Amino acid sequence: MSASLELQPDLHRSRRADKRELTLHPDRALPADTRQRAVAREIYEQSARLPLICMHGHVEAEVFADNKPFTDPAQLLVVPDHYVTRMMVSQGIAPEALGIPRVDGGAVETDSRDIWRTFCGNWKLFRGTPSRYWLEHELVEVFGVDLVPGVETADAIYDQIAARIAEPGFRPRQLLDRFSIELISTTDPATSDLRHHARLAGQGLGERVVPTFRPDAVFHVDRPGWRAETARLAEVSGVDTSTYAGFLDALRERRRAFVAAGGLATDHGHLSADTTPMSETAAAVLYARALAGPVSPEEVQAFAAHMLFVTAGMACEDGLVMQIHPGVLRDHHTGVLARHGQDKGFDIPVATEFTRSLRPMLERYGHDPRFRTILFTVDETVYSRELAPLAGAYPSLRLGAPWWFLDSPEGMRRFREAATETAGFYNTSGFVDDTRAFASIPARHDLSRRIDAGYLARLVLEHRISQHEAVETAIDLTYNLPKIAYSRRSA
Repeated sequence: MSASLELQPDLHRSRRADKRELTLHPDRALPADTRQRAVAREIYEQSARLPLICMHGHVEAEVFADNKPFTDPAQLLVVPDHYVTRMMVSQGIAPEALGIPRVDGGAVETDSRDIWRTFCGNWKLFRGTPSRYWLEHELVEVFGVDLVPGVETADAIYDQIAARIAEPGFRPRQLLDRFSIELISTTDPATSDLRHHARLAGQGLGERVVPTFRPDAVFHVDRPGWRAETARLAEVSGVDTSTYAGFLDALRERRRAFVAAGGLATDHGHLSADTTPMSETAAAVLYARALAGPVSPEEVQAFAAHMLFVTAGMACEDGLVMQIHPGVLRDHHTGVLARHGQDKGFDIPVATEFTRSLRPMLERYGHDPRFRTILFTVDETVYSRELAPLAGAYPSLRLGAPWWFLDSPEGMRRFREAATETAGFYNTSGFVDDTRAFASIPARHDLSRRIDAGYLARLVLEHRISQHEAVETAIDLTYNLPKIAYSRRSA
């Protein structure tokens, strides 16, 4: 299946082929100013080799439990990575040409080598993006590639990666050690039976690969298959969900199962940060009506907001840390959703309000020592106006690392500049990656450590903190703060 466009304009091309060797500059992503770079380098060296804490992950538990060899370079680095595929789709390359499966089982490109050639032939599209940084790190550090991707080098790079991932040391569990991953979370629906985590526990990895409870599918009553999900919730919990009271009991039962499996957190991807509670009677009536048939969009939102408030109360009962990341309009193009399903690169940020939305939850639980919530956003306008002041006031609240579209060099710098003066460093979670692309995890952590080192170096040169304090802070942001932020609270 060809990925080329039928109409190609007559463009001037560079006459020089890119013959450079693919290397990683030791000062990549560090400040351009030489004095600041020198200080940043010393700070970075103190955090560079610390273990990775990966508490916002999306690698499937089954990947670790099965520990099968990765299929091929395209299926590892291209097809499942919506950061990579969305850039090529934005240039007119059909998702089918990139091997992205269709919901209806329709034809897509199945030749992984051809998909890889398409990716390498479009390497220039990634210039200036964090994907370029991650991919180069993966190619060089993980797979030992020294060729710049391109049309002429695609097959040689493919063969080198294919040979490397066939080695026994490159299976998922072995890469946990190679990548120095001390702790990694998966993200699992409320209806998960956690059987893969049970297998991992039997393999001695129960405290290293832990589940995260994500109940979005049962909190949003307008989701396709919501009734089926509530029925599945009843099945896995052993609790009747035909009533609202039973629904809550089933959620508590599943949360207990996640805690028993090593879970430390819950994860909530709502469109709005609203936490306005309903009365128990009103919630029960709305739940019953949703089981019987459609409800209005306003009622859908009201129930979702109510469930965030209810979840905060449950968090006080069992100690699970509550992650909230609102403000993304999921599946913006309904045609892509219908053809290829969710999480295919068409989730688009929207403006988000936190101050009034979170007030009901924080009024009730913001000073409760049993409660911890971590806030993520893709709306940079709220960093200094809302999130940093909230985190600087409420002991239960921490700011999550720059996430998704802001998981980038400039996004991280802007976060530090906007949030630090009000929230400080110690009201943040430290860096936790957000990826399905397993091989990119070390690259993401490395980039964050470099950007933080650069920011801290500026504070040193401006005589705002000492270099000793900068090093201590870099270590905390890298390793200690994520462990503290995600430690289960005392119920």
